[in-house]
Amino acid sequence: MMERELRVGYTKAIYAMVYREVIRYKRAYSRMLGSLLNPIIWLIFFGLGWASLFRGNIFKQIFYGLDYITFLAPGIVMMAIFSASFLGGVSMLWDREFGFLKEILVAPASRSASLIGKSLGIAFTALIQGILVLLVTIPLTTDINTYAILPAIVVSYIVSLGFTSLGMAIASRMNSMEGFHIIVSVVMMPVVFLSGAFYPIQGLPEWMSILIYGNPLTYGVDLVRYLLTGVNAIDPVISLLGISLFTIFFIAVSAYLFEKTTI
Repeated sequence: MMERELRVGYTKAIYAMVYREVIRYKRAYSRMLGSLLNPIIWLIFFGLGWASLFRGNIFKQIFYGLDYITFLAPGIVMMAIFSASFLGGVSMLWDREFGFLKEILVAPASRSASLIGKSLGIAFTALIQGILVLLVTIPLTTDINTYAILPAIVVSYIVSLGFTSLGMAIASRMNSMEGFHIIVSVVMMPVVFLSGAFYPIQGLPEWMSILIYGNPLTYGVDLVRYLLTGVNAIDPVISLLGISLFTIFFIAVSAYLFEKTTI
């Protein structure tokens, strides 16, 4: 009986935190609009600009037989999801600032359940942003496989949850919002540009290849690109295994660190 009550309490804590993050997202119109505009601006001004230059058979060979805007579209979607997920760590710092974190820590519920629920909720809102960006990109592309959108959404959520957990792990060890933003500004740009979102990852200098293949976002971008366009640079099974292990590892790490968190 006691074990069943613990399971129910664990589930309720997760549900409550997911619900809270979704409600916060619905009410934050400026956050929603800002997170959508940035990838759309990249897609229109960066993507369409370069697509007008990358024409002809030689460029199609470089981009695995795709026109550049179709090659770029999955990368832009994953960039939007990654940015929203990783920045989710700010939510924990806001909770610390306004006292809600104290309520979570003293509540008669598992801390790990609260953290996992929070991560699931933030990852879900990041996924919604990615889906909205994808809907904008589809009319601009020519070879997107719409039948593979659902599997791509599942993969995107796994990636989103992994980077949300990473952001939570970092935020749980910090007290300064400014410090977190410094880390974000240092980490985000290299991770995005070394993911293959903007250019093929093959044929690059060896030192850069090491960084690219050590970047978990690379496997998410490549797998989503494979599902939506049918082209890939990495074996899809390896990509799926890579992002799954990354996500499981950082869920465990973030939950462990949150158990040790103090005010």
